[in-house]
Parts: sequence; structure tokens; C-alpha cells
Amino acid sequence: MCEDDHGTGIETSDGTGIARRALFVTGAAAALTLGSVTFASAAAGQDPETKTVRGTLPTGSPDFVYVPLEVPHGVRELHVAYTYEKPSVPAGTAGNALDIGLFDERGTELGGAGFRGWSGGARTEFFVRADDATPGYIPGPVHPGTWHIALGPYTVAPQGLPYEITITLTYGEPGETPRPVYPPERAKGRGRAWYRGDCHLHSWYSDGRRTPAEIAALARAAGLDFINTSEHNTHSAHPHWADQAGDDLLIMLGEEVTTRNGHVVALGTDPGTFVDWRYRARDNRFGHYARRIRRAGGLVVPAHPHATCVGCNWKFGFGEADAIEVWNGPYTPDDEVALADWDSMLVASVRAGHDWIPAMGNSDAHRDPDPVGSPQTVVLADDLTREAVQDGIRAGRSYVAESKLISLDFSAAGPKGEHAGIGGRLEVAPDAPVTVRLDVTGAPRCTARFVTDQGVLLTSAVIPVSGAATVEWHTTAQYAAYVRAELRHEAAVAPLPGALAAFTNPIFLGHR
Repeated sequence: MCEDDHGTGIETSDGTGIARRALFVTGAAAALTLGSVTFASAAAGQDPETKTVRGTLPTGSPDFVYVPLEVPHGVRELHVAYTYEKPSVPAGTAGNALDIGLFDERGTELGGAGFRGWSGGARTEFFVRADDATPGYIPGPVHPGTWHIALGPYTVAPQGLPYEITITLTYGEPGETPRPVYPPERAKGRGRAWYRGDCHLHSWYSDGRRTPAEIAALARAAGLDFINTSEHNTHSAHPHWADQAGDDLLIMLGEEVTTRNGHVVALGTDPGTFVDWRYRARDNRFGHYARRIRRAGGLVVPAHPHATCVGCNWKFGFGEADAIEVWNGPYTPDDEVALADWDSMLVASVRAGHDWIPAMGNSDAHRDPDPVGSPQTVVLADDLTREAVQDGIRAGRSYVAESKLISLDFSAAGPKGEHAGIGGRLEVAPDAPVTVRLDVTGAPRCTARFVTDQGVLLTSAVIPVSGAATVEWHTTAQYAAYVRAELRHEAAVAPLPGALAAFTNPIFLGHR
């Protein structure tokens, strides 16, 4: 094995050493490029050719390690399989986890055109060819040139991360690349109405286990009107959703941009949009890719900002956010922290007089038994179209519910007939009397709470088993700068609040 002074070694199966080529930092996450793996030029009728390379990545490795492949003319299919060791580690120490992806002859430049797929740690092998590719990867010709296998050492054990990659080239005439067909941007809506959606979902095109057809069926069963696809670091699923859309289900396209410093949902981007993820907060690149999402017609939604998994906690700040995913999947303590953090942002927006950031909730469902549509964001939109739904989310005209069973009507009224709903502003004098009203259905044995910039100022009696209730509260704009509603289940441990059943975006009171 050929070792180098960076502590990374790699060799071919015939023992020929391939040394490290370059370690570089280009304003994005540090990356290591190894020496090339070279294949002979193809001959007519040539059998498939396989090479195996091995190496060990040390602790403290760069975020990305690229293995260049010199691909000759005449290749029909490129197939890659890999394994790596997972030694035992002391309690509290991260073990080995190695992600993988592929870039073609157009290069690995950040945000460039060379991206051909990413499976993270969800698969041990993949292939690409003109007419097909493994889920997570993009079909297309295998042109000659320097391709790159991208390794992402997500975590590395103290013993290091030994890996083995087997590359097989199959020669022959390429097939024909299918022309992508995407779902329509409009479904049959009800005009201006409340529409239910789940904008964070994973299929087998990343690390989920469900097909698009299975997810669409579950979405319909959950009472959803719209969904957004959000595979980790790949847009490969976009052409595979058209058959699942219909008059009753709007399917928007996106990506979960999964960086080492947090995840962000690109919500409702143009079909075929790829958003790069190879940077950290210290690289000062996120703003560029947030603008990339918006130029592609999408919303920027930081996901599960206080999640505890490695790399999941949001580190980029919220200056670029169009909305924040406050509730992700089953309600857990990190969601409670995210809710409190978001509420503090509302207070800060009032104090500074600047725009506020709406909240939303999504299931982040991956596989059985993860429920699709729990929670779901219920949006007041002018119609069931991509643009109208996004406008409603961006404006905060929405509430979040744990299921289709819960419906809310939340409003504030002034003394002269003034009225405002969720996400709006009630323009009244500071001392004018304000009536806040919440109508609830589908929430038996829950408790309603009204939360303001001072905190919780009203807690209702327990809602009866019918699940229906009306709660009213009287206040003024000088006493409450905003008010939002929560529905809570019974507390498991007093005095902590129970898990959320639903919550609304705020109504602001008074003049700006």
C-alpha cells in the first residue's frame, strides 16, 4: 500500500500504488483528490473490466475525498460497489459512516454540471448508463474523460476508516436517454381555500424505502392536497413523480440539501434543479445556494434546526430562510426547543420592526411505520398551484396539525369591524379592545393555549371528547404584540407542557 503524509493510502487490486494527488480548500468544504484509476481503451467486443481500490481515511479527514476514474471511449455502463469497516468504538464516540456519490467528466466544481448522483450511505452499489441508473443517480451517456467517485467520510472511528471500491466498466453501444416528464404545477383546487400538505418526504431515490406510488397513496389517505419531494442531495426523483400527480394531489419538486452544518428543504423548485451541499457555515457559501433555490422558484426552509443527529443541527443562521420547519415528524424535545427558538425570533422581529419568518411542520417520513402527513402544514392559498401554495407558506397563512382530523379557525377582531387571520396584522390603536377567537375541531382532550410576546397568557379548559371547542380572549395591542394558538395533548410529566397537536402562525396586533 502506498501511504502519504496526509495519512491516506490507496492501492489498486494488482498492488500498484496510487498516491494522494491534492488537498485543497476552494471556499467550500476541504476536499482530498487521490490519484487516478485508469482503464484500458475499449476494443470491439471487450468483456467488462473491473478494478478494485483500497484505502484508509484517518480521523479528521476532509469532508469529501474524490477518486478520479479515467473512463475510455465505448463504455456503456459504469458500476461502483463499495464496502468499509465498522469497528467497535467506545461509548460516546462516533463510528465509521461513509457516504458515496458520482460526478462525470464535466468535473466536481461546486455547483457545476458534473453531478450524476448521490446515495449517501443508503446503498452499497450503484450504476449509471444512458437509459437507466440506480435511484439517486441521473441516467445519461457515459462519456470518456475523468469521472470522480465522491466519498463523504461522515464520521470516522479512532481506528480510521478502511474502505474498498470496486469499479466495473461494461462496453458496448449506449441506450437512449429517456426524456424527463415532470408533474404539472397545478391541481384541481377549490379556489381560495385551506390546503393540507407535507413538504419533507423521502423515497427510495435517497434513503427512504417507499416508492413514489406508495408515498402518493399515503398522502391521499392522510388527506393531503399537496406534497414536496425532498431527497437528500439529489434531484434524480423529479422525473419519477409525474404518474402520481392528479387533480386531487399537487406534487412539487425539491431537494433536502444535506450539509455538514444542517439540512435545508428546497421547496418547490423548477424541475431538474440541483442544489449543491458541499460546504459548511464557515465557508460562507450558503447565501449563494439559498439564492440558487429562489432563482429556481423555490422556498428556503431550514429543516429540524435543533435535531441531535450528527450534522443535522442548523448552523447557518436564518437570514436566508423563507420559513422554518419547527415541527419535524413525531413531536420530540428538539421540536419543543425549535418552537421556543422560533417564538424568540418573533419577539425579535417585533422589537426590530423587521419581517418575521413563518413556521411549518412536515413528517420527514422515510419508511414504514413513518406516517406521511404527520404533521402537516395547512395553508390558505388562492388555488392549488405551486405558486399559490408557496405564497401562502411565505406569508405565514398557515397552521400545523398532527393529522387531517384537526381543523382550526383562528382570528382577531377590533372594535370597528377590523379583522385579521393567521399570518395577518390587525391594524388597531394600541388601547383598542381586541377579541381573539379560536375554533377547534378534531382535538379531543387537548388544551388550547394563546401565546404572545410575553408568553402563555391563556390556557383553556380541556376540550371535550367531541373534539370541538371555541376559545375567546380579550386583549389590546399594547398588551400583546402578537398572538398565536397552540393545541397541546395532556402532559406526560408535569409541569412540562404536553406534546403539540397543532399550532398556528401568529396574528400581529397594532400598527407597524
